[in-house]
Amino acid sequence: MIKDYIHKDLAEGRWFELSLSEQLGNIGSEYNRAMAAKRKDDQERYQNACDRALELCELTIDDRRWREKPALKELCRLNEEVARTLVYEQQPDPRLQAYFDGHAYAARRNK
Repeated sequence: MIKDYIHKDLAEGRWFELSLSEQLGNIGSEYNRAMAAKRKDDQERYQNACDRALELCELTIDDRRWREKPALKELCRLNEEVARTLVYEQQPDPRLQAYFDGHAYAARRNK
């Protein structure tokens, strides 16, 4: 578990007030920033965006609302995919970005 959060205000509770689509849309924003930094070959921005995306994944997994629900298994799998593409392969996957974009769209539509 992360102890020194980048998103301190979110970790203190605000994150847990967002819907699942809002959470996933925000993860997607960081994922998109990582993709943009990779295209520009900006390693520092890429690493920062990766750290933020993975932190938001962890916060989502830690959200008590998703405990003991099928969503938790999917969120853990999503975290693995984000880590695989960003950390191990260092090559963001546009299909994963499309997944996040769908949730961002749904979150905006439901506001």
